[in-house]
Amino acid sequence: MKTIKDIYKIGKGPSSSHTMGPQKAAKTYLEHHRDAGRFHVTLYGSLAATGKGHLTDVAINEVLARTGGVEIEWQPRIFLPKHPNAMVFSVLDGEGNRMDEWTFYSIGGGNITCDQLPVDNSPEIYPLDKMTDLLNWCNTNNRSYWEYVQQYEDVDIWDYLNEIWKAMCASIERGLDKEGVLPGPLHLRRKAASYYVRAEGYKDVLRTRGMIFAYALAVSEENASGGTIVTAPTCGSCGVLPAVLYHLKNVYGYSEKRIIRSLATAALVGNVVKVNASISGAEVGCQGEVGVACAMTAAAANQLMGGSPAQIEYSAEMGLEHHLGMTCDPVCGLVQIPCIERNAYAAARALDANIYASYTDGLHRVSFDQVVRVMKRTGKDLPSLYKETGEGGLAAEID
Repeated sequence: MKTIKDIYKIGKGPSSSHTMGPQKAAKTYLEHHRDAGRFHVTLYGSLAATGKGHLTDVAINEVLARTGGVEIEWQPRIFLPKHPNAMVFSVLDGEGNRMDEWTFYSIGGGNITCDQLPVDNSPEIYPLDKMTDLLNWCNTNNRSYWEYVQQYEDVDIWDYLNEIWKAMCASIERGLDKEGVLPGPLHLRRKAASYYVRAEGYKDVLRTRGMIFAYALAVSEENASGGTIVTAPTCGSCGVLPAVLYHLKNVYGYSEKRIIRSLATAALVGNVVKVNASISGAEVGCQGEVGVACAMTAAAANQLMGGSPAQIEYSAEMGLEHHLGMTCDPVCGLVQIPCIERNAYAAARALDANIYASYTDGLHRVSFDQVVRVMKRTGKDLPSLYKETGEGGLAAEID
């Protein structure tokens, strides 16, 4: 299993797979074709189906248009074999012929692969990639998940996570300060500021829920407007983890060090899913984005609140299990409906999973690894119209 740094990336929304990934692909292709004047890019499958709503063409144009021009072709009905988010880059000669075609795949979380480049040779630094094995390691060594991260990552991991936490907090604070309408044809009004103001008027449980909703909405609305956020594990699910951690820090006064350690544990959970299943909505539906974010967040919250390794694993298991089968059906191909609301609701569910696990001894029948396997199978069984194509579910119901 590779570094947890791949789970958290600071970048601009609205989509890690449809915006960050294609822009990274464009930059990679340009690095190898600096003398080219014009380019042609064909987008396939899910990438083409919802690419305009996700600003895929804008992200590619920002990189390639400055060289002389880029033609973008949309093929939403054609799916290449390796992944539903595929794109082919080529150079155009003086007569418009395509040359030196490279096929890229945006596999989620801003990560890409390419048929024409060597397989990613970054080191596998973690010997364990199953949650059950990680739990056994913690129990055998009387240590926690974040200590497993510390044992195998480079010494700069805590500085890296500190920057991630700062970026998460900044996205909440910017989002809370903004009002108005989000870009796009839905004319969806920002809600974070109003939720925050209303939550201030409540006490105890209602105030807690309102604040968590406000923080998650703030980040998700920043993402939807193309603002700077942190993938956790994707752009579409970026509001869940920061919302809960920000709230817990404000209420209980947890130190920055403890917050950052909880981020390490959360990333470890996300990494397990990424290796054994997928965090791509185009591949397994929203269960791989918001569902995984909920699992990551539940684990982080449980660690912060003194949970044992078994309780932390149980929290993560519930966070993912109760999102099994969730479709990815963005209305108009925008990361707005139902994505923004799902982030807020999943943040509350993550806190509930943490509380539920805290009342137990951590023993339970269904393991996190079993749920990950089921999620992968469920994702394969879902028809493509429910996997980020904008053709099924709510996307087909709402104009």
